[in-house]
Amino acid sequence: MIGAIVILAACLSATMAVAWRVAIRTGRSGWIDAIWSFATGVFGAAGALLVLDWREISARQALVALLALSWSLRLGIHISARTARGGEDPRYQQLRRQWGSAFESRLFWFLQIQALAAAVLVLSIMIAAHNPAPGLGAFDWLGITILIVAVAGETIADRQLSAFRTDRGNGGKVCDIGLWSVSRHPNYFFEWLGWLAYAVIAIDPAGSYRWGALAFAGPLLMYWLLAHVSGIPPLEAHMLRSRGAAFRDYQRRVSAFWPRPWAAAVASTDVEESR
Repeated sequence: MIGAIVILAACLSATMAVAWRVAIRTGRSGWIDAIWSFATGVFGAAGALLVLDWREISARQALVALLALSWSLRLGIHISARTARGGEDPRYQQLRRQWGSAFESRLFWFLQIQALAAAVLVLSIMIAAHNPAPGLGAFDWLGITILIVAVAGETIADRQLSAFRTDRGNGGKVCDIGLWSVSRHPNYFFEWLGWLAYAVIAIDPAGSYRWGALAFAGPLLMYWLLAHVSGIPPLEAHMLRSRGAAFRDYQRRVSAFWPRPWAAAVASTDVEESR
């Protein structure tokens, strides 16, 4: 497994070098995240199916590979469509302003860090797939359920935001409908939830799978990145610049990451009473 992850990490590094070139040539940073999504899913599936003899592939390996590819295709296609329409990620816009003339060279190494993060996620997929527990058990089905909920939730959140943005009457407003009324970043929450699924699948009820605990590195890393590094902080800084007081009010009412339906209900009651 160690040798395999080293090879896959090298492939991810090369892929993100290609993503850097594509972003520089096209001037659209969105292709970076699309390529990252496809690469993580494809190399994760490759690691899941890794055996000396294809006839030895277990049902768990095939299932985990399918889950990784399904997640990858949904997210990659969504980001690709958004990028093709001309959308630009405000996080990369901020990096361009911040790095100035050194943007291209610093972006290259920034994407190599993303490749390293992807390698950790691929390792989580591999560990889940190679759980030696016989057959598919309760933790496998729980993991499947979690990932289905995660993909469905992220899809709904993306569509709600897209519909809100295409309504001309919402110009300058903050999307606080549907899932966006219980979390300021429901898409990030469901993205994290999807990676928790692999850690659950990696659990061996007998406790004999020593690699299993390492699968939790995936969701832990994803939470740290989304909540504290490259997800929420730069995106909310952009929203504060572009939406000002409206977004500060949204921050006051709605949880940043963890969905809190009760908070939305209280906020709705307050609005009705003020009327």
